[in-house]
Amino acid sequence: MSEKKYIIVLGDGMADEPIEGLGGKTPLAYADTPAMDRLSKLSEIGLVHTIPEGMKPGSDTANLSVLGYDPKLYYSGRSPLEALSIGVPMEDTDVALRCNIVTISEEDTPFEERTIIDHSSGEISTEDCAVLLEAVKEQLQDETYQFYVGTSYRHCLIWKKGQVIELSQPHDILGRVIGEYLPTDEHLLYMMKRSHEILVNHPINIERKKKGLNPANCCWFWGAGTKPVLSSFEEKNGLKGMMVSAVDLLKGIAVGAGMGVAKVEGANGGLHTNYEGKVQAALDALKNGYDFVYIHVEAPDEMGHQGSVEKKVQAIEYLDKRVIGPLTQTLDREGTAYRLLVLPDHPTPIRVRTHTSDSVPYLLYDSMAPKNGTLDYNEKEAAGSGNFVPLGHKIIDKLFKHEN
Repeated sequence: MSEKKYIIVLGDGMADEPIEGLGGKTPLAYADTPAMDRLSKLSEIGLVHTIPEGMKPGSDTANLSVLGYDPKLYYSGRSPLEALSIGVPMEDTDVALRCNIVTISEEDTPFEERTIIDHSSGEISTEDCAVLLEAVKEQLQDETYQFYVGTSYRHCLIWKKGQVIELSQPHDILGRVIGEYLPTDEHLLYMMKRSHEILVNHPINIERKKKGLNPANCCWFWGAGTKPVLSSFEEKNGLKGMMVSAVDLLKGIAVGAGMGVAKVEGANGGLHTNYEGKVQAALDALKNGYDFVYIHVEAPDEMGHQGSVEKKVQAIEYLDKRVIGPLTQTLDREGTAYRLLVLPDHPTPIRVRTHTSDSVPYLLYDSMAPKNGTLDYNEKEAAGSGNFVPLGHKIIDKLFKHEN
């Protein structure tokens, strides 16, 4: 066990572009962030490029990078990582797909002419979505296609002896007619259409519409991939690591890397997740034999996909006041020596409501060797800092000072 502790706090999709309604500032620059403001003057500020050239800007590739795994070597698809998290048994010939339960429009037109309204069905609860997925399973599951419950709207489909085919990410096509984005595979398309017929008048969705909530009325398949093989995080870095996240993707990366996975009651990947529970889980891990914790907060990304400037600012402020502030205050009060890296995995700009490949700002703080600086932590000042890490999977070496 290392005497010094190491922490990554990752605000998913936190980076953005200047927004006129925020006075030409990004949400990160505009938000009230006293904890990050204090740390920034004592830290190294810079940019890191987390998405390898030629790869799509996803939370899968980006978080692999931040954890020190070169996606060009280790990435085999998003859904297999999520499958690991929820304990899905995978054979080498299986293909895993993400099964979002999304909201599509319900006008009286052919399925192909419908519009995708919400990739998360209003951040539907896991409990309600599990009931809906069960209704789908009863009619569509067989020996070849098997459904597994995940978290909130995010679920898994295993395609036995399947094919890795190109499929559209639902959060990339919000507000668009779905026809040109549907699967070319006939059976996947059949299951999507049939799932809509099963779900559109389900009692849960009838009740959701009465309450003014988006119905979870269609399965959307994407993110196909094969069984992943990650090297051990502990063997690679000489440090024992713990993942703290509500999101199956991050938990799956951790499982694949042999890291611990914290269970936090009420952590749901939304704006109103259990921030305090995540901090406590991280502190408990550091006190109980873990050298490294990775605290992942999904909310900024979700608010970016929703296109809500106000809620994205709020998500960043929650990250600052309810995670970074209490975490560092506790460690400082207890006299713990630690190094802290704060960053997004990728931008999720309000303007486009999806991920981009632009470099992201990082903040690197050492409690035992604080720097004297003047920079604030935001995209503009990071870009002007002169500090740049071109290969995202190398950023963790800066955190560990190559202690591996």
